[in-house]
Amino acid sequence: MNFVVAADHPCLPGHFPDRPLVPGVVVLERVLDALQAQHGVLPALRLPQVKFLQPLLPGQTARVELERIEQARIEQAPADAAKAEPAPAPPLRWRFRVRRGEELLASGEIVAASAPPADARA
Repeated sequence: MNFVVAADHPCLPGHFPDRPLVPGVVVLERVLDALQAQHGVLPALRLPQVKFLQPLLPGQTARVELERIEQARIEQAPADAAKAEPAPAPPLRWRFRVRRGEELLASGEIVAASAPPADARA
């Protein structure tokens, strides 16, 4: 998903007065917008790892790239398999990159909270 933060965005005055930069929180907001555009509304999200490598300037076009990180389900082998409950699904995870052309501006991971088991939603 491509995006541009306009020069009149309300976050820019004061960030910084003579050389405005798009704040990292605005870049991350665009990353979350891209994720939800692809997957709909997700449960609580967290960003355990984020790196900002280069600044984004107002009016520049940036691109969000998302990649799903597959995780194996951990199988449990209890003594009495008849009483065993299925292992919870691993949380959904994505790796993201924000680029201006081929230049990497930011990268990190997004983790969505796992949905509770059906019987716990009562």
